Amino acid sequence: MLCPMISTWRRAAAGALRAQSAPVTYGLIVLCCLIFLIGPAAGLNPAYGTGDGLLAAQRSYFARWGVVPVELFSGAPRAALTPATALFVHGSWVHLLGNMLFLYVFGAMAEERMGHLEFALFYLGCGYLALLGYAAANAESAQTLVGASGAISAVLGAFLFLFPKARVTSLFPFLLFLPLRFPAWVVLPFWASLQWMAAGRAEQGPGVAYLAHLVGFTLGFGYAWVRYGRTSRVKPRAQAPEGEHQP
Repeated sequence: MLCPMISTWRRAAAGALRAQSAPVTYGLIVLCCLIFLIGPAAGLNPAYGTGDGLLAAQRSYFARWGVVPVELFSGAPRAALTPATALFVHGSWVHLLGNMLFLYVFGAMAEERMGHLEFALFYLGCGYLALLGYAAANAESAQTLVGASGAISAVLGAFLFLFPKARVTSLFPFLLFLPLRFPAWVVLPFWASLQWMAAGRAEQGPGVAYLAHLVGFTLGFGYAWVRYGRTSRVKPRAQAPEGEHQP
């Protein structure tokens, strides 16, 4: 597990608020949080009851808005929309906060580079395809998949291509959570390799969507490579100030 923070440069909008320069990123974070808070997974809405009633409501909620692979490939029109709706549904507080942390850290700079509309379409498109790819690999499963991990992994892949030298401060549990700073080209491939190893060790059938992470990361990196080309990577300017952006 990595807890990322970025130390990087600011370009012309050095003094502007990040929320103003990345409205899509912050809008996605707010939307995901609101959907979670009013849904049954948060456990805060009394309309869903408590105890067994709450657990039943959670299962029904996830089945309605999440991806169920066996239903997705049954040809039902409603099921075809679930890889999009599942991007905004999270199964627990840890699930939500972990995803939003990574989106907060990496999303704003990617959005500033891509532009607001392109970033929104990129996020939704790659997220949809990541969940679709995961479901295709588990086509006979009736278990439900929810969460924005596939889309956020695509953001990480694009970030790696666009900002390979951005400094990422990471906390590694096996190193006693010591904060260590590495460039993105070190940290993000390491993260992707962890997903690859975890996917290989995963039991047959859905669980943690490591494969969706890998599909999203590959799609994001490939998109940035094709769209922007090797000569358009963002490079730090020697005279630009550095700032620590920390969730």
